[in-house]
Amino acid sequence: MFKKKALKLVMAAFVGTSALVGFGGVPQSVSAASNMVPDYEVKLLLNPNVVLGSDFKLTSSVRSAFGMPETVTKMNVQFLDTNAKDIYNNGWSPRIRKTEGENDFELSYKKRYAVTGNDINGALTLANQEGFNSGDTGYEAQIEWGYQKKTLSITRSKSGSKSGYSGMDLPNQSDSRSLLINNAPDKFNNWVSSGWGTSKLSSSRIYGPVLAKRSVGTWSGQELYIEVWPIRNAAGTGTEYVVEASFKTTSQSTASAKHDELITYLQGKGWFLAQDSLKTQLIMDRY
Repeated sequence: MFKKKALKLVMAAFVGTSALVGFGGVPQSVSAASNMVPDYEVKLLLNPNVVLGSDFKLTSSVRSAFGMPETVTKMNVQFLDTNAKDIYNNGWSPRIRKTEGENDFELSYKKRYAVTGNDINGALTLANQEGFNSGDTGYEAQIEWGYQKKTLSITRSKSGSKSGYSGMDLPNQSDSRSLLINNAPDKFNNWVSSGWGTSKLSSSRIYGPVLAKRSVGTWSGQELYIEVWPIRNAAGTGTEYVVEASFKTTSQSTASAKHDELITYLQGKGWFLAQDSLKTQLIMDRY
């Protein structure tokens, strides 16, 4: 009996040791969480001077090419930050969005990481080191795949409501602050120091709003979105239209192949704009 107990103790010690030491005797963390697994959203710009009519809506030829109806879905969007853009300069974007047909406001807290070259795993690893790992089920990781640039975005989405608003109205500055403060996730709130996020939101202002319109169709087996964003121009005297085509996939290889295919298709139509989409940056710069 004693021998059996001793054998079990030896076996348990061996298993415990082997869990801590990898091949070659290299120590390994028992509880190291793996990187997040992202999905992919390809985002490409279209030339607004070509794809929009005089009414600043998609032309019938563009809608026909992707089987898009005339009806669109409106989305009203605004960001909150301090005048010095303390939140944005630390890689975060707190956003409030109202989508046509939905009752509540969508609140999102997005953290961005630049992808250097094509090193997607490097960006995911950096995010992991800063606390975003596969155990964070409340957050969604996505690679935003533009013309030449890729960005890892990690987003926590919540919903909120405030009385006194209807239709596509967004909350005023005071109500926007309280919505985002009351729903702030811990990672955002404690990013620089304890309570940092809500402290910055308490002295924030609105950047925007921008009322965008989305059309939905299909291309090459993918559900394709085209969004038209009327953004204040750099001089502040008028409006610049940003037109973005996008599709989502869970496969990196599909994203890569279809990214190139869609560029070729859009180039063939004379619709492609060879620039990266920077809607959030434009809004933060111009409002």
